[in-house]
Amino acid sequence: MLKTVRANQVRLGMYIHELKGAWMDHPFWKTKFILDDQTDLKKLKSSAIQEVVIDTSKGKDVLEENEVVEVVPPTPSELVAETPKVAKIESISAQQEYAQAARIIKQSRQAVLSMFKDVRLGKAVSAETMMPLVEEISASITRNEGALISLVRLKTQDDYTYMHCVAVSALMIALAKKLYLSEAETKQAGLAGLVHDVGKAAISTEILNKPGALTEDEFKMIKLHPEKGHALLLKAGITDPVALDVCLHHHEKMNGLGYPKQLTGEEISLFAKMGAVCDVYDAITSNRPYKAGWEPGMSLKRMAQWEGHFDDDVFKAFVKSVGIYPIGSVVLLKSGRLAVVIDQSPKTLLQPIVKVFFSTKSKSHIPVETLDLSKPNAMDEILGHESAATWGIKDVHELWHE
Repeated sequence: MLKTVRANQVRLGMYIHELKGAWMDHPFWKTKFILDDQTDLKKLKSSAIQEVVIDTSKGKDVLEENEVVEVVPPTPSELVAETPKVAKIESISAQQEYAQAARIIKQSRQAVLSMFKDVRLGKAVSAETMMPLVEEISASITRNEGALISLVRLKTQDDYTYMHCVAVSALMIALAKKLYLSEAETKQAGLAGLVHDVGKAAISTEILNKPGALTEDEFKMIKLHPEKGHALLLKAGITDPVALDVCLHHHEKMNGLGYPKQLTGEEISLFAKMGAVCDVYDAITSNRPYKAGWEPGMSLKRMAQWEGHFDDDVFKAFVKSVGIYPIGSVVLLKSGRLAVVIDQSPKTLLQPIVKVFFSTKSKSHIPVETLDLSKPNAMDEILGHESAATWGIKDVHELWHE
């Protein structure tokens, strides 16, 4: 049975079904759970949440008037220092996370597709309905930073617009964590990524999916999508300031040569600077109707050379979030072999886990070998990024994602 109670009536053992109020005031990522931690109870009672919906069929009800609550005295160590329990998500390898990441990506695609349809029809879109998706994406990134981000890069050309929003959401969350933003700000960053390109719902698919170069008039139409998206979000009832800001300003550049407002430097918010980096990275690493995507490592190398485009501090944090050698990057080893990065090493970003597959000396494929370059017995090191296409190699992604 569902029952709405005051926040000060909540006690341990209750099953939280829903937290009333604005989602930005919610102290937890999760929305439905058994409240079994004293720290979480304190966090809830000190938040701005006034009312909570509980499910008495799954947990405790409010106290009856004469009900006695057993009070367990604190231990001596607890009297000296109270150590809060924090729910920890265990880190796992990219290979272990791929199945879960694929499920989240499939679910996300449907959610974003529905959102675009609703926006096109002028229907209201609830930010709250998108938050469980943001939560799942965040949990995946916490388990393994690169798995979902690398997997969503393999989007089809037909799915690009929708899956690009999912990818940018994931990249924004990973970047927010590296910038040590608060939990609430990380939520906002994830939501902003999901809705940042909603203005493309107002652009014809013929232009969006055109295989050749755009005409001047077509490019002018494309450049209207931030303003169109901002207007659509307002019409749909999305009022979150970060989502609106990133939607409108993710194409601004530090040197003032972006659009639509030609903002410069500090005129651009931190979240819009984040959106600019995440948007470009996913765009250039994805296959598009008019060009094949660049390899992740080469993309970072080229982005670093674009003077005046990105905020330096934000870009450096972004590189840390995806890895100096992101999953899927092709690298040249000191031994003269080519390898593809399959995961990051927990020890250092400079020595990832790779699969060696090609000899540049014999110009031929060699037996595939997995190598953790951070281990002393690896006996090899990365010299730099390399393009697989230079050696006539295709479908490198089949090596890092089986």
